[in-house]
Amino acid sequence: MLRISQLVKRYGNGEPVLKGLDLEVPGESVVSIIGASGAGKSTLLRCINRLVEPSSGSIELNGVEITTLRREELRRTRRRIGMIFQGFNLVDRLSVMENVQCGRLGYIPYWRAALRRYPQEDIDRAFHLMERVGIAHYADKRADELSGGERQRVGVVRALMQDPDILLADEPTASLDPVTSRQIMELLQKLAAELHLPVLINIHNVGEAREYTERIVGMRFGKLIFDGKPEDLDQDAMDAVYSGTSEDAARQHTPNSEALAT
Repeated sequence: MLRISQLVKRYGNGEPVLKGLDLEVPGESVVSIIGASGAGKSTLLRCINRLVEPSSGSIELNGVEITTLRREELRRTRRRIGMIFQGFNLVDRLSVMENVQCGRLGYIPYWRAALRRYPQEDIDRAFHLMERVGIAHYADKRADELSGGERQRVGVVRALMQDPDILLADEPTASLDPVTSRQIMELLQKLAAELHLPVLINIHNVGEAREYTERIVGMRFGKLIFDGKPEDLDQDAMDAVYSGTSEDAARQHTPNSEALAT
């Protein structure tokens, strides 16, 4: 369970990017975050794993308060938060297998990583996951020789190698063609069910959010103004998210927690 309470992020003396945001993501759920550029979607994901430091508020993952962790405690917790990036974030000169094993860096001694002497159980798990997403035959291929869709599958496996408690995906299909985008979203949907993982996806494509996620969160100017099922995202709710209707109108399209639980 991810529980976020009154989260605020401010850069310098400017207007806060996140303004007292509250959000809960239970286990085994696939949740998409939509909103115009500048809504705070990426900042929210980066606050969860503290790639960006929150200004105030609470972020709790499975009972652990992330915002107060320091050094070793933060490192141990962060390794259980899988992250999939829009730009893939692969090391181009390394092989697919070596990139995938980067997901284990928080678990193995430094000397093993430096010498690329990965535990056999990690190699076996990597092959299993790569087979699952269809890239096992690329294990020895350099990352820069892959297509965009193949590179993103490497990113997915790398995140899963962390044995994560939650998977965060920041615009995972933005750099991909429409067909490959749908394949990646379908893959994330299936993996969430198979591995019993909560998945939080920041996405611009509302059609994909409707089709592949079971809950949609709409943000505008750092606030959560829609939270409901895909079928509840009607034109009025879309206007609230992307056109900026009044706060009263926005609240009208935010179902209560009891409705979301059904």
